[in-house]
Amino acid sequence: MNRKLTELLDKLEYEQVCGKTEREITAVVYDSRKVIPGCLFICINGANFDGHDFAAQVAAQGAGVLVVQKDIELPADADVTVIKVADTRYAMAFISAAWFGHPAEKLKVIGITGTKGKTTTTYLVKSILENAGYKVGLVGTIEVIIGDEHIHANNTTPESYLLQEYFARMVDAGLDTVVMEVSSQALMLHRTQGFVFDYGIFTNLEPDHIGPNEHASFEEYLHCKGLLFKQCKVGIVNGDDEHWQAVTEGHTCALESFGMGEHCMLRAENRQLVHKPGELGVTFHVTGLMNFAVEVPMPGKFSVYNALAAIAICRHFKVDEEAIKKALLQAKVKGRIEMIKVSDQFTLLIDYAHNAMALESLLTTLREYEPHRLVSLFGCGGNRSRQRRFEMGEVSGRLADLTIITSDNPRFEEPQDIINDIKTGMAKTDGKYVEICDRKEAITYAIEHGEPGDIIVLAGKGHEDYQEIKGVKHPMDERDLIRDILAEGHIPGSAAGQGL
Repeated sequence: MNRKLTELLDKLEYEQVCGKTEREITAVVYDSRKVIPGCLFICINGANFDGHDFAAQVAAQGAGVLVVQKDIELPADADVTVIKVADTRYAMAFISAAWFGHPAEKLKVIGITGTKGKTTTTYLVKSILENAGYKVGLVGTIEVIIGDEHIHANNTTPESYLLQEYFARMVDAGLDTVVMEVSSQALMLHRTQGFVFDYGIFTNLEPDHIGPNEHASFEEYLHCKGLLFKQCKVGIVNGDDEHWQAVTEGHTCALESFGMGEHCMLRAENRQLVHKPGELGVTFHVTGLMNFAVEVPMPGKFSVYNALAAIAICRHFKVDEEAIKKALLQAKVKGRIEMIKVSDQFTLLIDYAHNAMALESLLTTLREYEPHRLVSLFGCGGNRSRQRRFEMGEVSGRLADLTIITSDNPRFEEPQDIINDIKTGMAKTDGKYVEICDRKEAITYAIEHGEPGDIIVLAGKGHEDYQEIKGVKHPMDERDLIRDILAEGHIPGSAAGQGL
């Protein structure tokens, strides 16, 4: 597949520094290791490498065009066209879209941004729309789904070239819709430029992702989230979130709202908790733009918001109420308050909560169900902030009746050192705890010591299917661990009442 350079530059403002624009392009490349003769090479200024430093090298390797944002030095005899733009990441998004033939124009594109709820909401939307007969692709934190193909995700939102490639593959596979998570980082780095979202959704905003290599301040974080509402046709926002007006300031789209407040256009009323043997959920009544009762087999207030966001989106696809109700009742998201049935006596669930804010939200939600005991099992990642460990220890000590401190991804640290940091936070509370370094042993302990009416949460790993130790990712999926524990003859609740 070759394309003309003029076609790739069609929607960009640029300066033609040297060379001719009448060129056939053989490939679009932004990694100097993938240069082929006649390709267009985009000089990206990354965290560790600056593509501009490789300009002479890629020209010598036969690149036909270089797209730059600053001056470069090339040999005088280099047969290369140099195109200068204000921002090469921004340009890459448009060039990539043109290279793949603008695939987003052949799809309905739904983008979901916010601090929490993105992953769950994307899966709820996919479930509802597929129940109604749509063919839906997904791009998110856990994976990219194209038909029956599941591709492991490295970023919440992939680089613009890869995103356009996924869109093109979705079109080729006969899909008509894509629902995707849109991180603030992706918006800041222009990964989602080059096309317009049909629907942009805002779930909520809390201070997160602020620090080195992320966002300089909460204000920048908020501003980046808001960019989505200058890139979509219809914006759908959580009207109960205190930041929704700031996030949508200067929006260029039509706006709708969902939430529990009277001012919201699609509302949830009469929220009630559902507690069945080994299961937790919530029911509520949808009013405003739609009118029907719904049950979601996921606990808590945030599950209501996720379901409402999904309903607000699917309303635009003319999905009927029965199809929505059926899809929500069947919905299950890997590693997001995912219930694993091991006993009718107590509830066991897996969740990705891996910082204090997420763990506090999760444990507070589960407290609403008035468990006999709330048991929290977690560890913390190595080579990460020690402050996170202190905070998570303190949160669990304050909110859980029993904390089982174990290992997460120790990476290059000693697991016991991490556990000791968690205990430092625990010491600020009078919370009971046990420490069991091996995660499988810890889960075995939790299952064997489960008491009637307990809610046991395995936090931190969520959808992850590995444990990273000394630079090696070892296979470890908590669902498999639970299956193995039960197959080995460990009986749920058999040790209840013994010791802690």
